[in-house]
Amino acid sequence: MAIKTSTIRLKTTASTDIIDISSQVDSMISDENGLVLLFIAGSTAALTTIEYESGVVNDLKRAIEKVAPQDIPYEHDQRWGDGNGYAHVRAALLGPSLTIPLVDGKMLLGTWQQIVLCDFDNRPRSREVIVQIHTVG
Repeated sequence: MAIKTSTIRLKTTASTDIIDISSQVDSMISDENGLVLLFIAGSTAALTTIEYESGVVNDLKRAIEKVAPQDIPYEHDQRWGDGNGYAHVRAALLGPSLTIPLVDGKMLLGTWQQIVLCDFDNRPRSREVIVQIHTVG
């Protein structure tokens, strides 16, 4: 088994950013079989898959706001005073990583399934998504 590690670097804003990173990941793959592992370091961002179109992106933002609203008290904010307790909760619910099967150089994603970075923090950030391609053979 061989492992190739790369990084995708992104700048985000101070709102809920949902950014399609599928093409950046795809550009790192050659004719291989194995797994693609993606990981975002940081406790206020997450990775998931969705159909990346404006309706679903807006639906996801609204659903996240209902599950972990920005405007309720969070103990994290009382302790640290940084106002991003909601971002930590949102990121924890979605999670920091994805694993996608890779066959003949193609990620086995659904037709309408894209890989997205979700940044929930209340300030602009520089994010790094670690991409590891684990190949067999």
